[in-house]
Amino acid sequence: MKIFPAIDIKNKKCVRLVKGDFDSKTEYQMSPVEQAGNYKDHGFKNLHIVDLDGALTGETVNLDIIQEIVSKFDLKIEVGGGVRNFESIQQYTEAGVEKVILGSAAIKDKNFLKEACEKFPNKIALGLDAKDGFLSVSGWKENSNKLTLNYLKEVNDYGASRLIYTDINRDGTKQSPNFEETQKVANISKCPVIISGGVSSIDDIKKAKSLKNIEGIIVGKAIYDGDIKLAELVKEINAYK
Repeated sequence: MKIFPAIDIKNKKCVRLVKGDFDSKTEYQMSPVEQAGNYKDHGFKNLHIVDLDGALTGETVNLDIIQEIVSKFDLKIEVGGGVRNFESIQQYTEAGVEKVILGSAAIKDKNFLKEACEKFPNKIALGLDAKDGFLSVSGWKENSNKLTLNYLKEVNDYGASRLIYTDINRDGTKQSPNFEETQKVANISKCPVIISGGVSSIDDIKKAKSLKNIEGIIVGKAIYDGDIKLAELVKEINAYK
């Protein structure tokens, strides 16, 4: 069971959004590089990074920051946010990122996902962001009109090495993840699933551990707001060894 503390980057700063809304963001004083160092110092081994500028523009806007984090700290990093072409995937893999998350581009074009999995074996994570059972795309601004489970069945054999499932209604709310929907996804998925959105307490992490085909869980706002202490989280990691 892997715990992924989260860093969302916007305008070179760490931010957190509520339900993906760019107008309701909180900026934090610690820089993304400092925050990554803080996680490393506490003993974390995995990190979830979202380039929010990239999500809006479709470019690897914060590649330099991510390269610095990779080079300074021995962390296994998954990165998402606006990855829409093979060049961006290449840039991240060459930077030393463990997994590149494909979201909107993979949902809009299944062939892109398939080819990416073939060109970059074991490097592609599929990011499924859902609202009321339907997938959302383009920084959560558009509903794709595709049912999450139907889409997953269509692409299940493409070779993604990880699936990150986010319930948008829970993201940034600290109301606990949508375990019921996540388990439905995990039951179908041929690759292990990461839980994302709404983690509020250590109890959420303990509950995640009891689910099947779950590789890990992402923790964001609850860390920044002090609801979950990093020392507590590290204890949980050590408990799974």
